[in-house]
Amino acid sequence: MIRALISVFLALAGPLAAQELTLPQTAQQISDRSSTLDSYDLPTGPFADGAVPSRTVEGQVERYTWRLQAGSSTTLQLLAPLRDQIEAQGYEILFECEARVCGGFDFRFGTEVVPTPDMYVAIQDYRFLAAQKGQTVLSLLVSRDTPDGYVQMIRVTPFDAPAPAPIVVEQSVDGGQGLLAELQQNGHVILDDLHFRTGEVALGDGPFASLALLAGFLTDNPGLRLALVGNTDDTGDLVANIRVSTRRAEAVRSRLIEAYGVAADRIEAQGVGYLAPITTNATPEGRDLNRRVEAVLLVN
Repeated sequence: MIRALISVFLALAGPLAAQELTLPQTAQQISDRSSTLDSYDLPTGPFADGAVPSRTVEGQVERYTWRLQAGSSTTLQLLAPLRDQIEAQGYEILFECEARVCGGFDFRFGTEVVPTPDMYVAIQDYRFLAAQKGQTVLSLLVSRDTPDGYVQMIRVTPFDAPAPAPIVVEQSVDGGQGLLAELQQNGHVILDDLHFRTGEVALGDGPFASLALLAGFLTDNPGLRLALVGNTDDTGDLVANIRVSTRRAEAVRSRLIEAYGVAADRIEAQGVGYLAPITTNATPEGRDLNRRVEAVLLVN
């Protein structure tokens, strides 16, 4: 995984209590709908008895959304790192649920969501979290509209709490050493920032950071080659899946050759269909993870 990160610093109780959250490099802030005086109904449980149970909090309400390239990441994979960081900062998780447990359609439309296109929520594929630290509360809502992921954060600081510092977005890049280190250590790496249009084999417009990193790596290591291997879930028959996975791998190979000037004899493309899953195909999340292109390191 590319370990370049966007750091979102939230000073939730003054400058000395700053919280740092990290989002993938591809994350882009879409909206900022902050109010110095407003109220927010913080969900405290799943939809039940015709309503979403909530607690009304008043004060400064900040509403932010981000869009990112989710690739094959599940909603849990998007939320879990944020949850871990919130807990590490002393937040108590008040309530957490995934779409079905939350109440699906009823929960989605019974709680506050920033309107589309700034926030997208798939009725059967989202996760919600509510947390509190001192007098400050916040909620996180994540969902996907493949290949994009969406994150919504709402933070409320009551009137009698110290005024929070403004959010500052900084980008910290490590040169892609995470992806390249994984490639060299394990001999292969999933290119999880790539995306293909649903049902198609054409690679999206990009740009894709992983491809730039691979091109530079091949330039610096003339004795090495790469095999690009396409993988699918188990929907459909094997022959069709091998054909689709091969064409997707070939699309990535063509992009490296045409856009990055990589010599054609240093990259090959193959497809294995559903023969090499990394997780179960019994769930939508598992099928998403299994649909991928990997780079495999070859030594001349």
